[in-house]
Amino acid sequence: MEPALFTPRLAVASRKTRYESGKLAKRLRRNIGRAIEDYGMIAPGDRVMVCLSGGKDSYTLLDMLLSLQASAPIHFDIVAVNLDQKQPGFPAHILPDFLQARGVPFHIIEQDTYSVVKRVVPEGKTMCSMCSRLRRGALYEWAANNGVTKMALGHHMDDIVTTFFLNLFYGGRLKAMPPKLKSNDGRNVVIRPLAYCREADIAEYAEQEAFPIIPCNLCGTQPNMQRKLIAQMLQGWDREHPGRTETIFRALCNVDLSQLADREAFDFMGLDGATPEAWLMPEHAA
Repeated sequence: MEPALFTPRLAVASRKTRYESGKLAKRLRRNIGRAIEDYGMIAPGDRVMVCLSGGKDSYTLLDMLLSLQASAPIHFDIVAVNLDQKQPGFPAHILPDFLQARGVPFHIIEQDTYSVVKRVVPEGKTMCSMCSRLRRGALYEWAANNGVTKMALGHHMDDIVTTFFLNLFYGGRLKAMPPKLKSNDGRNVVIRPLAYCREADIAEYAEQEAFPIIPCNLCGTQPNMQRKLIAQMLQGWDREHPGRTETIFRALCNVDLSQLADREAFDFMGLDGATPEAWLMPEHAA
């Protein structure tokens, strides 16, 4: 059979692939643009620092912000920043090569947080918390000293919902990751433009674009981390009940404080001028 007979089918398949790829990119851009607008993430004249780890999420975030920068009605600058934590075998050339090829301004912070984490965290304990604190401190410091007005992190909807359940199950708190946050010292504003994006879409896009993914050799091999267990739980729910993660995320965006029980967040006493002292037993009244 002549090979030419297969050409139309291949052409149709190719067109379909391009069509689906285009739909995915549009969906991601639309969700990111909506999150930026809903939470006022980027303002005219901002210098946005994209924290680039070498993972699928931060690559997608950078790629999408560059695309939006080209078409946005306002001007803002982008600088990509990576923290080289001196992990053994870390391919230090990959990110500079990628960023130079794209013409993206960037900076590499070199700080040996790897040795600190390995020394401080006991064997068998999860390292993410300590690693995250050290990494965040280095990035915050660089941003504050280099005119950065917004720090863009690659956390997506699945990360936000997972964090909510981590705090619920293990910390006894109703707390997640806000799409926009001012740091405790007031020097940095953190934004999460991927807040409306699903991880599956990001993973598909990263594969489609063939980003040079750099795996984390420090904590990525710890299979029993609480975060991974929660993620597995959510994945199971999504298989059995499609759309559940989106529903949970919508709940985080529609909080009714009067229907919870936090006395610091809602003035229950002020509802009717109640005086709690009148209800105390005599032995507790003093």
